[in-house]
Amino acid sequence: MMSDQPKVRVLLLESIHPDAVSRLEEDGFQVESLRNALDEVELIERISGVNLLGIRSKTQVTAKVLEAADKLVGIGAFCIGTDQIDLAAASAGGIAVFNAPFSNTRSVVELAIAEIIALTRRLTEKNTLMHAGVWDKSADGAHEIRGRRLGIIGYGNIGTQLSVLAENLGMSVSFYDTSDKLALSNAHRCASLDELLESSDIVTMHVDGRPGNAGFFGAEQFAKMRPGSLFLNLSRGIVVDHLALRDALKSGHLAGAAVDVFPAEPKGRGDEFLSELRGLPNVILTPHIGGSTEEAQSDIGGFVANKLAKFVTEGNTSLSVNLPGVTLPELPGMHRIVHMHKNTPGVLAQVNRILAEHNVNVEGQMLSTRGEYGYLITDIARGYPDEVLDQLRDMEQTVRLRVLN
Repeated sequence: MMSDQPKVRVLLLESIHPDAVSRLEEDGFQVESLRNALDEVELIERISGVNLLGIRSKTQVTAKVLEAADKLVGIGAFCIGTDQIDLAAASAGGIAVFNAPFSNTRSVVELAIAEIIALTRRLTEKNTLMHAGVWDKSADGAHEIRGRRLGIIGYGNIGTQLSVLAENLGMSVSFYDTSDKLALSNAHRCASLDELLESSDIVTMHVDGRPGNAGFFGAEQFAKMRPGSLFLNLSRGIVVDHLALRDALKSGHLAGAAVDVFPAEPKGRGDEFLSELRGLPNVILTPHIGGSTEEAQSDIGGFVANKLAKFVTEGNTSLSVNLPGVTLPELPGMHRIVHMHKNTPGVLAQVNRILAEHNVNVEGQMLSTRGEYGYLITDIARGYPDEVLDQLRDMEQTVRLRVLN
């Protein structure tokens, strides 16, 4: 635990799973859990004195928020994406960011499969008619998914698992990714996005929300899709032009769509949802629930909370999104010094020279660098003078220094 903050304060937003609360309280942390997201002004008002912040996808952790975060050392994104966090500002402040890149993959994939089947069989339209008292047993426009081609844009953790399950259901799979990705099973890698759009019966988006992807998919891309095809977006709301999607649906060019993410989303349960896609009978709208199963949220809660707890108590940064990954086994009876610094030559030698000048013996040490920053964990015997820490803090390259008991 941080020596200068005996009681670690944790603020969790957006109804993070109780398993996260339990895990953090195990280490004696003081946890406050709120149901809704906070906007920038609200978060700035609440962040002072907070050591750990937990969010999901709605809360924006901006540079202004981080500037107001006087005690913050770690952020947990209890989801896959971290584009809602200013990672550069977090790194510059020595704040570690962790996420859950794998925990809700299966839940997102299962929702995509369910929506593909529902749209291909026109289940939502049949359901609406039945509730209106209309019996329509016609097979017009209803198909099997077997034999149809699924085009996956973004072949990461979700895209690859969806690829495998879709093939097991008898679908053919194509994918497009800007990175060089290995095709699984019989999946076909498309040389261009246009190739995928022109050949797929169903197109599904699984890309991240980096600024460069904003507006990535619009009228031009919808026009290149096959007439009567289906479109799914379970990635990020900003990547799709919803006005263009509405036009493609209303014109009949697309037979249907399923959308789980939106450019602007309500902060909390029960708030009004506004969208250009409301009221269209051939569209499935879900409130950003791709990873919202009890299994996924429990796994995410435990996984991210454990990473945050280990970072605070042991200094370990394994699987951090923004800091070099360092894990050093604890030695009993030692003080652990965690030194984050600018990645310039000679930092390790300078740290060890300061320790040697004060006759401090190094019992364990691990250094790793990533880009602009280095992360050093050093275990030393107790009983060293305060001047050691003062000199380490005063180093020109020092970004943040923490001492763990």
